[in-house]
Amino acid sequence: MSLAVVYTRANQGVDSPLVTVETHLSNGLPALSMVGLPETAVKESRERVRSAILNAGLEFPARRITINMAPAGVPKSGGRYDLAIALSILSASGQVPSEKLATTEILGELALAGDVRSVQGVLPAVIAARDAGRSLLVPAANTAEASLVAGSTTFAVATLQEACQHFVDQPLSPLAHTRGDAGTGVLQRNTDIADIRGQHLAKRALLIAAAGSHNMLMVGPPGTGKTLLANTLPGLLPMLSEAHALEAASIRSVAGQPLSPAQWALPPFRAPHHSASGVAMVGGGRHLTPGEVTLAHAGVLFLDELTEFKRHVLECLREPLESGTVTIARADYRVTFPAKLQLISAMNPCPCGYHGDSQGQCRCTPERIARYLEKISGPLLDRIDLHVEVPRLDYRELMGREPMGRESMDAGNCDSAVQTSEALRARVIAARQVQMARSGVLNSRLTAAQLELVCALNSDSDALLQQIVERLRLSARACHRLIKLARTIADLESSPDIGPRHLAEAASYRGISALNVSPAL
Repeated sequence: MSLAVVYTRANQGVDSPLVTVETHLSNGLPALSMVGLPETAVKESRERVRSAILNAGLEFPARRITINMAPAGVPKSGGRYDLAIALSILSASGQVPSEKLATTEILGELALAGDVRSVQGVLPAVIAARDAGRSLLVPAANTAEASLVAGSTTFAVATLQEACQHFVDQPLSPLAHTRGDAGTGVLQRNTDIADIRGQHLAKRALLIAAAGSHNMLMVGPPGTGKTLLANTLPGLLPMLSEAHALEAASIRSVAGQPLSPAQWALPPFRAPHHSASGVAMVGGGRHLTPGEVTLAHAGVLFLDELTEFKRHVLECLREPLESGTVTIARADYRVTFPAKLQLISAMNPCPCGYHGDSQGQCRCTPERIARYLEKISGPLLDRIDLHVEVPRLDYRELMGREPMGRESMDAGNCDSAVQTSEALRARVIAARQVQMARSGVLNSRLTAAQLELVCALNSDSDALLQQIVERLRLSARACHRLIKLARTIADLESSPDIGPRHLAEAASYRGISALNVSPAL
């Protein structure tokens, strides 16, 4: 048969659209032409494929070879199509049975010696092939991520010759579905919250943020533990569900990052440097890649030294924080990435870092402080639910000799200040289970319609909320976020209703003094 059809998968965002490789052999001078919108790396595959076939001891047909990659509207880049092209040529020349190729999709880049090299984006291709009812042939180097998908039939090959033998007379055994227990890796990569001295209010805020996946901003002088507190948050978060874990793993697969089956269900924790560009933050570029907001999907994005980020980079976060997605539109593609993340950020209150410090070290003028804080726009600040001051600790509290003050216990912080990350994580899991059973989403993701059903207020709470909104001059978005925050506080206390004390505590996390500096002062 001089015509062969082989199926493979492209890489487009976190999706993996089907690509059909059609190969036709005809009489004429030996030549190989390729059509179907292939980029340079794909066009160069003709030389890799020719050498790989010959070095594998197979025959490269001395005929006119035409290869069509359909659909032509899907851009095709990289070397992921090499193995599919090679097998289609061998099938068209009668060296590989075509009927067996009809139920299998092929991925893999070829070396000149015939070895099959790893490619990016294997995990989305495995999921797509499973849903299409086909098996998938992948490089042996991608075995770890390919085995994460339950219900798929996946084979791993190391060489072109091994792939040919699989279709001729030596079929391979499908990969076993393996998935390690990620629970043992949680506290090993993070500091236990019980090891941090003092900062009871910030610990309480972290517990609330973890329970409802709320965004949080910590403000305080240098060296007060803001970064250390942020690094304890992953230890408070539960393992991802299978659906979210596969989404996060697919994103890492597309980005070319290694996947560990032992820790595949850990929530992502991304901490980009403040020199990151807008493309690095939201994704895009000449070769479309996911940005930090997508790599943090279903997890945490930590921005340390928030005011050191360029303003336009921070403004890029506004849409993802609101919608949970980021759409990248360029001349030749338009892709939507998932970006349901939890933003945790930290900053100093002024350029020198000591505004409001108990020791009075700040020498910044009010005008300079105001210009410094202008780097964070009001709409972005409006999307952050918890604004927490992290003050300097005195010596006795720093050394662990100072008992917790009455104000901390009155605020409900005593339990969250002395318990370990493991104990607080159990409370977070219980609160999240209540939220998922009630509305199917965490409190921070409640829609306006769900908010009316889930967060109904009694007369006392409604009167208090009116006072809070008028006094703090909250926008409609900030008002809704305050109600969601109060709902999470109530869930942590197993309270079916939102009481005045829940609203009062939620309001205490908004409009802190460090963010309200006026040049007129």
